[in-house]
Amino acid sequence: MTRKTLRNRTLCAASLMALVSGSTAWAQSMTDVQSVAKERGLSTAELLAAAKTFTPTGMKDEYVIFSSGGHSGQVFVIGVPSMRLLRTIAVFTPESWQGWGFGVGNEILDEGNVSGKENRWGDTHHPALSETNGDYDGEWLFINDKSNARIAVIDLRDFETKQIVKNPLFINDHGGAFVPPNTEYIFQTAQYNVPWGADYAPMSEYKDNFRGAVTMWKFDRKKGRIDKEKSFAIELPPYWQDIADCGKLVSDGYFFLNSINTELATGGIEQKKPPFEAGVSMNATDYLHIIDWKKAEKVYQAGRTTEIKGFPVIPLDVAIEEGLLHLTPEPRSPHGVDVAPKGDFIVVSGKLDPHTTIYSFDKINKAIASKNFSGEDEFGVPVLDFDSVVEAQVEVGLGPLHTQFGPDGYAYTSLFLDSAVARWTLGGQYGSMNPEPDWTLVQKTPVHYNIGHLGAAEGDTVSPDGKYLVAYNKWSVDRFVSTGPLLPQNFQLLDISQQGTEMPVIYDMPMGIGEPHYAQIIKADKLKPWAVYPEIGWDPMTQSVDPYAPRPKMERVERKGEHEVEVYMTSVRSHFTPEHVTVKQGDKVTWRITNTERAIDATHGFSIPVYNITLSLEAGETAKIEFIADTAGTFPFYCTEFCSALHLEMMGYLMVEPNE
Repeated sequence: MTRKTLRNRTLCAASLMALVSGSTAWAQSMTDVQSVAKERGLSTAELLAAAKTFTPTGMKDEYVIFSSGGHSGQVFVIGVPSMRLLRTIAVFTPESWQGWGFGVGNEILDEGNVSGKENRWGDTHHPALSETNGDYDGEWLFINDKSNARIAVIDLRDFETKQIVKNPLFINDHGGAFVPPNTEYIFQTAQYNVPWGADYAPMSEYKDNFRGAVTMWKFDRKKGRIDKEKSFAIELPPYWQDIADCGKLVSDGYFFLNSINTELATGGIEQKKPPFEAGVSMNATDYLHIIDWKKAEKVYQAGRTTEIKGFPVIPLDVAIEEGLLHLTPEPRSPHGVDVAPKGDFIVVSGKLDPHTTIYSFDKINKAIASKNFSGEDEFGVPVLDFDSVVEAQVEVGLGPLHTQFGPDGYAYTSLFLDSAVARWTLGGQYGSMNPEPDWTLVQKTPVHYNIGHLGAAEGDTVSPDGKYLVAYNKWSVDRFVSTGPLLPQNFQLLDISQQGTEMPVIYDMPMGIGEPHYAQIIKADKLKPWAVYPEIGWDPMTQSVDPYAPRPKMERVERKGEHEVEVYMTSVRSHFTPEHVTVKQGDKVTWRITNTERAIDATHGFSIPVYNITLSLEAGETAKIEFIADTAGTFPFYCTEFCSALHLEMMGYLMVEPNE
């Protein structure tokens, strides 16, 4: 380390510690830093970590995390390196701050109803940023709901959910959402397999009537929506398909998918049969699915599908005949399959194997071409010979799960049982990028505790950044102030910018909302969100001006027939127009509101008690709510945002005249 570097780091730490000590002026000497460090018991390494992550007023984060929210049903947006929570994106679950599901968004949430039943929660697992040529483009975000096999589309111009689709074929998913390098499709795969459409069948008919599938949802970039009419699925054997990843560069056009329960176990602990945890882990290996999705697309376009539950499906026998599906053995109980930046290697981790297993795409191609099969599974799918497609195995530690990549020839694997992140070297053409030998474990950094997924800066694209890595730990145990028996998860930020063995933890972030799983980390400058909506009267659901949006001097209350009333209202600091709205009990009320502000962050809320209505109206936004005025009374409506000094005065009255 040079004297200049040391001096700069010391000054950063000194400035930071002055703030920590509560001083109103910057520290003038190391004495202040030493005093505070001694008082708080901080080491030099901890001071340096603080300097690396401290983000003062006016400085913005370099990266943004889009994290699943687990059973909160939402997506969280987090800055890096500050690790500050910037936004919750409402997705599958009503969220009152944004008015999601309390007057707006209801129609989109209804798209996700399950079997005709209203469903207002989700278990989000795998967000996927849209890509162009294998790099994040910052335009769209997709997220799955494991519990109900749904996919949501989020527009990153305003960070709002625009569409939810329910898969008609299966009831759970885990391998979703995943996108190919140019986001032509969104891939979603079944997990806990059921008969088509979750119809009833006894467990004794598991092999014959239960099925897996991968659905290829066609994404229309121009419309920003999934096109159901151009989407299809591929039937798979009834293994539990798990995590997936799309090929890139040399492997573009392929889709790789893990599976567990090749045993076809059906549980039954109450009948003294082996429980699922034992039954699905008996085989020495499971099956990696290798799917040629571009070939599958041609098969679909040729009409070689069967309609199941109103959805086109390529039958398993057709997939086998057309050579678009192959299997190969993989370590048992796998939970991660990750494609290297050049697309040449596919890394699989089995939870019960201390190794990562690296498959060569070139060898896979040659094995398919030469029909180098070790046989076929009991459903007739050809199985590629394991030894002919494996490139290497690296012993990384106990409980390996997922792998991310850096630009320097390193790979990073999460170790659940070791509670650590392993750094190891990729081989082949990556070898010249680092001084270590190919396929070698370099270092392990302890994390706290029991890491699941991990995310590196752009670490699953064709051009990883290799500056930061975040460990998404399942337990925090003693890391934070106790909040009772329910504790937060712990996101830990690792500095991976130094080649060699340094890979320190530099920040702990309690994540006290739901149970996040996977996340992706994008360069902040790739995101181009709107500061305000483009025009006054903008409808975020259509991303266009609503011709019926109220504007100044157009405010009114109109009766349409005997039992229908339309309200046209505007909001601006610090009043609504009109302020008095009178209807009759039993009226159907259609209420349109436009926020006419053009200033950044000039957001107005709108709420009506008793009627379960609350909205968030950003600058320029218009919204429409509909309800039946079935309860007579006098109901103050008001702006829920602290939008001005006179925010308390920004209110009015809804008066519902009782029937005689």
